[in-house]
Amino acid sequence: MTRVPGWLLRHRIAIEPYRGDTAYGPSFGPQVVDIPALVAAVRTQVRDPEGREVLATAQIIAAPGLDCPPGSRVTLPDGRTATAISSASHTAPGLPVPASVEVMCG
Repeated sequence: MTRVPGWLLRHRIAIEPYRGDTAYGPSFGPQVVDIPALVAAVRTQVRDPEGREVLATAQIIAAPGLDCPPGSRVTLPDGRTATAISSASHTAPGLPVPASVEVMCG
């Protein structure tokens, strides 16, 4: 299986992976910076982990293995901080399409 080519991932993002809720609020892992990605400004409705329809304003395509669960804080190339709404791994074993991770942010 092929991976999304690195030369397509023109942007750099930073992610603080969501680790869960604590008595003091949400908990995040250490920030990972300089992650290669392809970021597109979008306005589309997606479903959050609870099944509600919400508006996504950014779509991120990255290499497989990206740790960005819903609720993670994402710093986009323009400096805006967004919250990951959904994360999906795309694979197609046996087909000539690249594997990638898609994250929708709001």
